Amino acid sequence: MVRQILFVQGAGDGVHEKWDSQLVGSLRRELGPGYEIRYPLMPNEADPTFATWHMALDREFAALQNGAVVAGHSIGGTILINALAESAPEARLGAIVLIAAPFVGRGGWESDDIQPRLDIATRLPPAVPVWLYHGDQDDIAPVAHVDLYAAAIPRARVRRLAGRDHQLNNDLSEVASDIRELGPP
Repeated sequence: MVRQILFVQGAGDGVHEKWDSQLVGSLRRELGPGYEIRYPLMPNEADPTFATWHMALDREFAALQNGAVVAGHSIGGTILINALAESAPEARLGAIVLIAAPFVGRGGWESDDIQPRLDIATRLPPAVPVWLYHGDQDDIAPVAHVDLYAAAIPRARVRRLAGRDHQLNNDLSEVASDIRELGPP
């Protein structure tokens, strides 16, 4: 059986094709066969809104099978985790992965579009592993944001990656390793 992975891109003009496609390529190479990576182009990638991306994610969630892993990079991760807190997919998830995701709320970024959630941990699907990856050389979303997520989601496993930038130097080997450890879906 194939494990599905839904990878949600970050935001910015051309990010899907120019930047995050490199992350998806790394993940594909590292995982090898037995994995189906879904990598949709999100609407209005240069200027995303939570409502628009949430609707697109709901359509993607509907196509997921049990054991699917959902992953989001940068603002895509921020929107993903908040969308999951509002409406989880019907499929039983294998894991939730945030990569260099900015934290919205106290100590993190302010947003007129995403409301901070003090109860985010309890609103996520129960018993689903949450993995947080952040490079210590990230000059877009400070590494302190991973600590804010860890405090908000105590069950999360945190990986601070030394010498890695916002794109984790286009190397998702640690993410792939953790996904492979899940075993079959």
